[in-house]
This record gives sequence, C-alpha cells and structure tokens, in this order.
Amino acid sequence: MESRYSKKQRIAAIIGLALTFALLIGLVLSALFDQGGRLFQAFLFASIGVPILCWIYIWLYGRMTGKKTIADFKPEDADQTGDAPGNDPSSDDGLITISKKHKHQ
Repeated sequence: MESRYSKKQRIAAIIGLALTFALLIGLVLSALFDQGGRLFQAFLFASIGVPILCWIYIWLYGRMTGKKTIADFKPEDADQTGDAPGNDPSSDDGLITISKKHKHQ
C-alpha cells in the first residue's frame, strides 16, 4: 500500500509529535517541581506557541504553493464556494441550478 504522504512529511510529523509530547511532559514536571515558576511559564508558553507557529507555517506553505492544506480555514467547503471551475456565483442568469449538469427555469 502506497502512502499519500512523502517520507519527509512523515518524519516531520513524528518530530512534531515528539516535540509536543516532550513539551507536555516538561510542563507537568515543571509544575510539580519548579519552585520559582519561571520554568513552568516557559514550558506553558512553548506548549501554546509551538503548535500555533506550526499551524502558521503550514498555512503559509499552502498559500505560497497554492495547495490545500490541513491549516486551511474550511478546506472541505472550497469546492462549494465558487472555487471550482464553472461555478461563478457572481454570474446570475436568472436560472435556478438544481445540479451542476442540469439547469431548469
């Protein structure tokens, strides 16, 4: 069975998961053992900031390459909102479209 993801994408996903898991473990351990709270604040900031930065990177990559990515706002609605060829919502010719193949008055 052939995967739809490249080897680089799978390696990046594994690294991302490992980093996220390490940040969460560090967050819990710093919450339990850090007396000053500075290390806990750093882990808390990183646990929130790293996933947001990853999302921004994936979103920008999709925008720059013109590909649909998981970071798109509504990737499942892209074909229904006028992005598909021949589906121009601004051209209203007075017909009610029942389906893409058949037009009725």
